[in-house]
Amino acid sequence: MKKRITSILISAILIASLFTFTGCGSSSGDTIKIGTLGPYSGDTAMYGEAAKNGIQLAVDQVNNDGGINGKQVELVSYDTKGDTTEAVSAYKRLVNEDSVVGIVGPVLSGEALAIKDAATEDNIPMVTPTATAAEVTLDAPNSFRVCFLDEYQGNAAAKYAKSAEGLNATNAAMIVSKGNAYSEGLAEAFKTTFESLGGTIVDTENYASTDTDYSAQLTKIKSSGAEVIYVPDYYNTAGPILQKAKEMGITAKFIGGDGWDSIQKDYAEAAEGDYFTNHYAADNQDEVVQSFLSAYKDAYNETPNSFAALGYDAAMTMMDAIKNGSSTEKQDIIDQLAKIEVNGVTGSFTFDENGDPKGKEISIIQVSNGELKYVTSENGDKTDNEVIQ
Repeated sequence: MKKRITSILISAILIASLFTFTGCGSSSGDTIKIGTLGPYSGDTAMYGEAAKNGIQLAVDQVNNDGGINGKQVELVSYDTKGDTTEAVSAYKRLVNEDSVVGIVGPVLSGEALAIKDAATEDNIPMVTPTATAAEVTLDAPNSFRVCFLDEYQGNAAAKYAKSAEGLNATNAAMIVSKGNAYSEGLAEAFKTTFESLGGTIVDTENYASTDTDYSAQLTKIKSSGAEVIYVPDYYNTAGPILQKAKEMGITAKFIGGDGWDSIQKDYAEAAEGDYFTNHYAADNQDEVVQSFLSAYKDAYNETPNSFAALGYDAAMTMMDAIKNGSSTEKQDIIDQLAKIEVNGVTGSFTFDENGDPKGKEISIIQVSNGELKYVTSENGDKTDNEVIQ
């Protein structure tokens, strides 16, 4: 009799739990599995590690507050090494072996594009923190991003170069990584907007991702007389370019994109006085920013860069969507993401019909005395030519 009562009680508890939180094999026991993938080794490891730290901080905070509807969140992560083939392999493991309910990632645009078709076909909810290429979310109703697009920040950089006090550039040059979707996307937007505002692109030089000597390109740019030079690439490439430029006596101001974040750690002297567009500024005194900053420093004993902030926002967005729908079913999560309102570290926004953030402002950052200093905010809309003070 006692065994029969026990069996009935266990069955009742299991049935009750199913009504409390709907889901499939991707949510087992008291755990909800969320996947993430990014470059945790290799040339772009600083970005991947920072994003993962931000994601992990968000997961830890949610778990410490009781989890999602009583279930703890388990983060499953794989290293892509910055390689698209590795990214595809990592994606397959997350979906087919780990049965995650959604993915916070990838980190790089190339990785996101490499797994886009498979993720769309599988209808896996994805929120990338930092993949900025326009194609990442196009024709992919399952995919969202918390970062602004390459075009948006390219526009903002051009507008700042053209109208900001101390720059007021009438002409500019660009040095671009050929075949790099991130670099080329930023460059195209910068050129289009700068020229639409009456500026002239006097020279565009290309280099391969394997290049380490930029002397030839910079020699041509120097002779062009460019007042501003746009370098849309990651800090580990932009830094050596700036170093070589300084050695060559180039005095024009340089401007970059969000990939410059952390450039001050290894290339502070080379980047001194230069600018880049970014998703947030650590010295912004907003309460949400400062609360995140404090928690991150306590956890990792360092100041978070924008990749960490975006990772945090992306993870919180995914977990809030699961919580709001009380479901781990793929389509339920996607439906919640489509209508969610985010009040994050990197700004407040909703998602448009493509899964891109609406309403975000871009921070203009200057490298000053070895530190990153917030200068102003800029709207990335192509039709707005005013700097937001």
